[in-house]
Amino acid sequence: MTETTATAIRASDEHAARLAGLSDQWAEIHRQQAVLDARKARLLARSAAYADAFADVTVPAIFPPAERRELSRRSTCAALAMATRIPERTIQRATNDAERLVNDAPAVLASLEAGRISARHAQVITDQLCDVPAAGRAVFLEQILVVAERTTAAGLRTSARVMRERLHPESITTRAVRSEADRRVEFEPAADGMAWVHLFTTAPIAQGLVERVEAAAAESRKAGDTRTCAQLQADALAALALTGVTPEDVMSSPVLPHPIEVQEHIKPTVQITVPALTMAGVSDAPGMLDGYGPIDPETAARIAVNAPSFTRILVQPETGAILSVGRNQYRVPADLQRAVRLRDGTCRAPGCGRRARACDLDHSVAWEDGGVTDVGNLACLCRHHHRMKHLPGWSLDHGSGGVLDWTTPDGKRHRTEPDPAPF
Repeated sequence: MTETTATAIRASDEHAARLAGLSDQWAEIHRQQAVLDARKARLLARSAAYADAFADVTVPAIFPPAERRELSRRSTCAALAMATRIPERTIQRATNDAERLVNDAPAVLASLEAGRISARHAQVITDQLCDVPAAGRAVFLEQILVVAERTTAAGLRTSARVMRERLHPESITTRAVRSEADRRVEFEPAADGMAWVHLFTTAPIAQGLVERVEAAAAESRKAGDTRTCAQLQADALAALALTGVTPEDVMSSPVLPHPIEVQEHIKPTVQITVPALTMAGVSDAPGMLDGYGPIDPETAARIAVNAPSFTRILVQPETGAILSVGRNQYRVPADLQRAVRLRDGTCRAPGCGRRARACDLDHSVAWEDGGVTDVGNLACLCRHHHRMKHLPGWSLDHGSGGVLDWTTPDGKRHRTEPDPAPF
């Protein structure tokens, strides 16, 4: 053996030893994470049981029993959410998942606590389990857990779907009809003036939609369009939804419209805040699209000018102050409503992102208790948090400048402040 070969072997052994140490540490971290995830599941399940047990005590008897239980659960989830700055809906979903895991799949929970599977594996199993009838659950859990402990979460998801289908007593036709009721469209803001639109619908419609935009994009590409396939497909879908352009239209006039052209057809009722100097074309300060955030000044100005259904609001360019006035009276006048909604932007409960325009205008100090109708005593609260504010243990103090101090039933305090003028 040459000296070079011996050196290479020693280096290889050292590398293998270090890699073994790293992989052992990585595996141990994941095992500890699984143990913590199991603890979280047990705690959330206990919190749900606690909320149910104390519903009759913590929620006024004016509500029927089922609603008392629901309000108690939501109040408990809200307190946990505010304590960790996690959205309430996330806590609610996690609580539902935890109850399924703890109550319906104890063997899966035990495997998670032992670190043999991850929280993602457990989530895949409980997602499928919720649609397996009680008669087939024991067999499903026994068989799927063996798969879970030797494969990835993605591989488990495929196996679980196949296994659920094999064990399910209902036909897929019956289940498809039931699932169809969940179809919906969701909007998700992204960075740099972009956003996602998610469509949840039946598989044939989804497939047909994809084929339609692919066909339109292909025709435009054949005509020499230099946009990428991905860009053309996105533009084809936008054109189809907003202007009615179809693949047949593209065949006769091959080039798909550009997104700027498509934007001219937008006629929704939304709110856009445009700095005055941006409208005048002498500033590049972004506009603010309600429910999204900052958009580029050219788009903001074009929308404000060309779409009369938009509410156009000018802000003072140096300070960002909203140009509005208020009056003291019981009923909130339109100009004061606008000022409060613009100040708050969203529901003012900690962590809630519901748009202000979909919220109630709440008197922080009730009118019958001497509260006044002005910007210093009004705040936007979604209907859920408006009701929850009045439950025992909850309180709200309205400070100067629109600062709200919330106290939850566990005695913790949480502050929300209006977002400053962005630009």
